[in-house]
Amino acid sequence: MAKMLKVKMVKSVITRPEKQRKIMRGLGLNKLNSTVTLVDTPEIRGMINKVIHLVSVEESKE
Repeated sequence: MAKMLKVKMVKSVITRPEKQRKIMRGLGLNKLNSTVTLVDTPEIRGMINKVIHLVSVEESKE
Protein backbone atom coordinates (compact mmCIF):
# COMPACT_ATOMS: atom_id res chain seq x y z
CA MET A 1 0.00 0.00 0.00
CA ALA A 2 1.27 3.43 -0.94
CA LYS A 3 1.21 6.28 1.51
CA MET A 4 -1.35 8.91 0.66
CA LEU A 5 -1.52 12.61 1.44
CA LYS A 6 -4.69 14.61 2.01
CA VAL A 7 -4.00 18.15 0.84
CA LYS A 8 -6.47 20.93 1.63
CA MET A 9 -6.33 24.49 0.30
CA VAL A 10 -6.66 26.81 3.31
CA LYS A 11 -5.61 30.17 1.82
CA SER A 12 -6.49 31.84 -1.45
CA VAL A 13 -4.11 32.19 -4.39
CA ILE A 14 -5.32 35.74 -5.08
CA THR A 15 -2.29 38.10 -5.08
CA ARG A 16 0.10 35.13 -5.18
CA PRO A 17 2.74 34.75 -7.92
CA GLU A 18 1.73 32.88 -11.08
CA LYS A 19 4.19 30.09 -10.28
CA GLN A 20 2.36 29.32 -7.02
CA ARG A 21 -1.01 29.44 -8.81
CA LYS A 22 0.24 26.89 -11.35
CA ILE A 23 1.49 24.60 -8.57
CA MET A 24 -1.91 24.72 -6.86
CA ARG A 25 -3.65 23.86 -10.15
CA GLY A 26 -1.11 21.06 -10.66
CA LEU A 27 -2.04 19.63 -7.27
CA GLY A 28 -5.71 19.75 -8.29
CA LEU A 29 -6.71 22.52 -5.89
CA ASN A 30 -8.92 25.17 -7.47
CA LYS A 31 -11.25 26.49 -4.77
CA LEU A 32 -10.77 27.42 -1.14
CA ASN A 33 -11.33 24.47 1.24
CA SER A 34 -11.09 21.93 -1.59
CA THR A 35 -9.35 18.67 -0.71
CA VAL A 36 -7.47 16.14 -2.84
CA THR A 37 -5.88 12.82 -1.98
CA LEU A 38 -2.51 12.29 -3.66
CA VAL A 39 0.11 9.55 -3.65
CA ASP A 40 3.12 10.46 -1.50
CA THR A 41 5.97 10.89 -4.02
CA PRO A 42 9.04 13.15 -3.95
CA GLU A 43 7.55 15.22 -6.79
CA ILE A 44 4.30 15.86 -4.92
CA ARG A 45 6.23 16.63 -1.70
CA GLY A 46 8.30 19.20 -3.61
CA MET A 47 5.17 20.88 -4.96
CA ILE A 48 3.63 20.97 -1.49
CA ASN A 49 6.79 22.48 0.00
CA LYS A 50 6.58 25.37 -2.49
CA VAL A 51 3.04 26.27 -1.35
CA ILE A 52 3.06 24.98 2.24
CA HIS A 53 1.81 28.39 3.45
CA LEU A 54 -1.40 27.92 1.39
CA VAL A 55 -2.26 24.30 2.23
CA SER A 56 -2.66 21.86 5.11
CA VAL A 57 -1.36 18.31 4.73
CA GLU A 58 -2.44 15.13 6.49
CA GLU A 59 -0.74 11.76 5.99
CA SER A 60 -2.78 8.58 5.78
CA LYS A 61 -2.26 4.93 4.86
CA GLU A 62 -4.75 3.76 2.29
